[in-house]
Amino acid sequence: MKLYFEAESFLKGGERGLKTRIFNAKLTNSPKHVYALVISTLKFKEHIMTIIKKSKIEQFPAIRKLKVKESLLMLLVHDFLFSPKGRIQSGKHPIKDAFLANKTRLHAELIKLKLKFKAKSVDQLPLKDGMDDDETPVRWFRVNTIKTDPETLFKKHKFFSDLQPVSAIGDIISTGVIYEDPFIKHLYGIHPREKLTSSEAYLKGEVIIQDRASCFPAAILFDDKNDQHSEVIDATAAPGNKTTHLASYVDKLDGVVYAFERDDRRVKVLKTMCETATGKKRKDLIHPTHSDFTAISAADFPQITGLIVDPSCSGSGIFGRAVEDASSAEQTQEDIDTERLNKLAGFQFKIVKHALSFPKAHKVVYSTCSIHPHENERVVVDLLRDPDIQKQGWKLAKRDIVVPEWPRRGWEQEFSTLCDADLEKCKEMAGACVRFVPKEDGGIGFFAACFVRDPQA
Repeated sequence: MKLYFEAESFLKGGERGLKTRIFNAKLTNSPKHVYALVISTLKFKEHIMTIIKKSKIEQFPAIRKLKVKESLLMLLVHDFLFSPKGRIQSGKHPIKDAFLANKTRLHAELIKLKLKFKAKSVDQLPLKDGMDDDETPVRWFRVNTIKTDPETLFKKHKFFSDLQPVSAIGDIISTGVIYEDPFIKHLYGIHPREKLTSSEAYLKGEVIIQDRASCFPAAILFDDKNDQHSEVIDATAAPGNKTTHLASYVDKLDGVVYAFERDDRRVKVLKTMCETATGKKRKDLIHPTHSDFTAISAADFPQITGLIVDPSCSGSGIFGRAVEDASSAEQTQEDIDTERLNKLAGFQFKIVKHALSFPKAHKVVYSTCSIHPHENERVVVDLLRDPDIQKQGWKLAKRDIVVPEWPRRGWEQEFSTLCDADLEKCKEMAGACVRFVPKEDGGIGFFAACFVRDPQA
């Protein structure tokens, strides 16, 4: 029952994004599990509340005696009636016993709901406008080339061979189709309701679920064929998606990825993911390290040539806030909370500057899941103005080595103070950055910038 007790406080909206609040909280349960439970409960909230009301479960003597809150009942109803497993978390507890004593009545109300909406399953129940705002329009997965390759994978697993190819993400309007991304190698998109997580390929780590945008940092780091890296660092690694993507490139060079994570809970998640992705064959490919990246000495890693830095941010590119029932006034307030954004930007500046201090580093990719320029272009501008960074010879890369075909680039006007309002120069600097609009580009909102070092410096 601990999962439900920890999750119920997140059912209420708040100033910060749901994912940010959960993953920054001190929890005994996996934040990933808490987030999945809360977001799915909010998705079906309208129907769950109907069942609670119609069944009158709040009035049952045992429930009243135990003073069970409505928020806890919502979570229990979700897991019992709306989750794939259809059961309450294991373990004995008086609240669980009191709840399950009325399971027949609860089931009856669910059947009435299905009949009303002519739905064969809960997934076919209509959702109130905005209730599915957190659902990604495309489920992206990456073929893990450390273990397999696309041709072998698709022949081996019927799950993939049954999918029909489509030519645009806009064609992913139902299950049964697959889209091959033209920007990132070995990346594919499917409908969010495909049962990928139940497939053998996913369970064996042959495919890794990763948002399209978050695949760009590793791709950018290795986009220049004349500038490859055998020893790299992921400065803020957990949960490990970007880390394992980096490893897929480094694997071909017989190199190593050093992955840093300061949080003791999240480092366990990182280690598990890395072990699943690499298997026994390449145990030495990734070195997960429980440490604050800003506290390590750059001199201790003299062979590092490339780094990616994806630090804590506002998470404004994650599009689930509408699901939290946040009012438009609250969202407007967040948009103009410059004090908080500037505080985050200060930390982001610090951690990227540290990455730029590694003696042999000549390429660093900075990224956030934020849409705000405060954390994106303005951090880049502040770094380029820094005397130490200028002395080290750092500048922005040319667009032609930063996934040049991707159309959406940085905001040119944010670079005007660096290039004396020279429009062509501003355009060139913005070209070193990529941006993603939430949902419109197939996933989360995102930003990435590529720094390169002048070899003469």
